[in-house]
Amino acid sequence: MTDASDDWADRLRANRAEKDRFLAEHRQSPIPPEARDDFDGLSYFDPDETYRVETSVRVHDDPEPVDLDTSDDRTVRYHRVVTFAFTLDGDEYELHGYRQESDDSAGIFVPFRDKTTGQQTYHGGRYMELEPERDLTDEDSVIVDFNLAYTPFCAFNDAFSCPLPPQENWLETAIPAGERAP
Repeated sequence: MTDASDDWADRLRANRAEKDRFLAEHRQSPIPPEARDDFDGLSYFDPDETYRVETSVRVHDDPEPVDLDTSDDRTVRYHRVVTFAFTLDGDEYELHGYRQESDDSAGIFVPFRDKTTGQQTYHGGRYMELEPERDLTDEDSVIVDFNLAYTPFCAFNDAFSCPLPPQENWLETAIPAGERAP
């Protein structure tokens, strides 16, 4: 009998293999065409359920605008729509989720930095995208899976402009989960 954690890890590995294929082969890959032949996949931390955290949700009914700096020295306006509070290794943390000012889609953008940033992971931080099945409420709890944390496209190609995590999303702990530095 297969246990749920094996299924989760298998799905995560399949997701990673699909992303590696996209980066190596797809015409919209951020990896320059001349470098794709040498690309043999991203480096990942091993799947670790410790970094699948249950969070409590605080929805911002009147989302505050936040200007995020970008990798190419511009700014882009987002709205802080939700705050996720969670415990990791006995310590309390918060991460904020955003939506771009011009985008009312259901997706929630969670850029962050942690103690691996610039050492084991990309120096500009990493991203997560959450796709809730419905509008979140303050009573909800959501699993935030850092194993899905990914490196923004600007790490592979300067042609991309990437929002940098705001200081309010700099975690004072190491999150050795998700993608490593390219």
